[in-house]
Amino acid sequence: MARKLTRYPVEGPNALWQIYRTVSPLKGVKNFIFIQLARYCPILPMKNWIYRRMLGMTVGKHTAFGLMVMVDVFFPEKITIGENSVIGYNTTILAHEYLIKEYRLGEVRIGENVLVGANTTILPGVTIGDGAVVAAGSVVHKDVAPGAFVGGNPLRELGRVAAENESI
Repeated sequence: MARKLTRYPVEGPNALWQIYRTVSPLKGVKNFIFIQLARYCPILPMKNWIYRRMLGMTVGKHTAFGLMVMVDVFFPEKITIGENSVIGYNTTILAHEYLIKEYRLGEVRIGENVLVGANTTILPGVTIGDGAVVAAGSVVHKDVAPGAFVGGNPLRELGRVAAENESI
């Protein structure tokens, strides 16, 4: 399924040169500072407080972010993560893409009880369903079905996650 993105064409220099026509420089600086604090913070409740209160993200109860997770600096409010999910070390979650002739925005929705492995990149406009597992080092460029085990670049389904009371 295609990513759910809204496209905004630009004229003149590439879209990234025009970033401050779309987002306030003060918002960018404030978000950058709080994201850096959260990246290095070892205290999970404090990280979630920063994400919710300072960045406007929707973060479920008991969700855990590993060290060095990088959330979208310009549009973190477009990121939603359900309860009891784990976002692995050094994962990047993007809600924007600035290209040559356009920029694109898309909400990222990560369900409940989702495991995202280390060094994963999640692109804008994707949904990762409840109970899914994303292998380390993956690039999530399309939606992930609930309960799917996916990995790689390009992303592909590797299997299904076994239910807790199911034998493998």
